[in-house]
Amino acid sequence: MLCQSCKQRTATIHLTEIANNQRTETHLCQECAQEQGLTVKTQVPLNDLLNTLLSAQAQAAGSEPESPGREHACPECGMTLKRFAKESLLGCPQDYKEFHDELMPLIEKNQNGKSTHAGKLPSHMPPMNRRESELISLQRKLEQAIRNEDYETAAALRDQIRAYS
Repeated sequence: MLCQSCKQRTATIHLTEIANNQRTETHLCQECAQEQGLTVKTQVPLNDLLNTLLSAQAQAAGSEPESPGREHACPECGMTLKRFAKESLLGCPQDYKEFHDELMPLIEKNQNGKSTHAGKLPSHMPPMNRRESELISLQRKLEQAIRNEDYETAAALRDQIRAYS
């Protein structure tokens, strides 16, 4: 799709505006978006995301994130889920353990079922570095498949790794 402004470059910024029940879409390239003063927020901080998801989950359940009679607090910093929902920040690393049951479904939902950080590749990575990175990723998946005793997957991954050699 071409940029609606310059009609030369590919549109990578897609804006949807809804006003008076009317939906308007604008498709711009990065350069035209910057010229028009539009900034693009490429990543949402995890704490902001968790806060939003936690609030949405509480609203869907028809309650506050915390049960009024039972306010669980972190023994290290005193953080509660109610306070986290207001401040959008966890108090310490222990909070991830203390609120594991509440946070994990939110993290997994947002990360397409994944709960561990696997890294991120730059979009303009040289082919040789990309190949090495893919090989490392395959090796990690192989180790995980072996730990899970999923030998069928492990054999397929082993064959993919051999194909790289």
